[in-house]
Amino acid sequence: MSVGILGTKLGMTQVFDEEGRALPVTVVQAGPCRVTQIKTKQTDGYSAVQLGYHEVKEKAVNKPEKGHLAKSEAPPLRHLREYRLDNTDEFQLGQVINAEIFSAGQLVDVSGNTIGRGFAGYQKRHNFKRGPMAHGSKNHRLPGSTGAGTTPGRTFPGKKMAGRYGGKRQTIRKLQVVRVDTERNLLIIKGAVPGKPGALLNIAPTNKVGR
Repeated sequence: MSVGILGTKLGMTQVFDEEGRALPVTVVQAGPCRVTQIKTKQTDGYSAVQLGYHEVKEKAVNKPEKGHLAKSEAPPLRHLREYRLDNTDEFQLGQVINAEIFSAGQLVDVSGNTIGRGFAGYQKRHNFKRGPMAHGSKNHRLPGSTGAGTTPGRTFPGKKMAGRYGGKRQTIRKLQVVRVDTERNLLIIKGAVPGKPGALLNIAPTNKVGR
């Protein structure tokens, strides 16, 4: 396991590689984050580093949070995220983590909340085909049969039906870092990531081998 970073999705654009190919990329404001807590096996039973991100006004943080952040002399921070590590000796309270921990060509896992689309029907939520559009047809966007009547006499759980679409936690794995702008703490990541511009993201080095 290795430490990651919290960031904000800025939007999508395209860049050109050395061969002149246009690559769809997402621009992410990665950090800076501050180490707000260091956990060890002796004190907590496991080793981990907690990072804080997105400085806010003091009134936006309650008293317990202020006391917790005061231990690392960190400013009021909105988001806290913990990363489990095998060894935390190289980290110190109050240390700043920024985009320098990543390099071009590295594979990362990006997690975030997908765009919430509210209550959606079958076509939008599951890409179902519509029914005939003829005047006599009364099944334009309806689901049709959801199961046999006599056996089993019910609709099985998990059946693809209309319902709440989006707004869920999702991880896109093995995305490639195209460029790293250390001066502005920007990561240029190939492909799309969850959420709309301004969404909170968690970027961590991928730890899965194979497909």
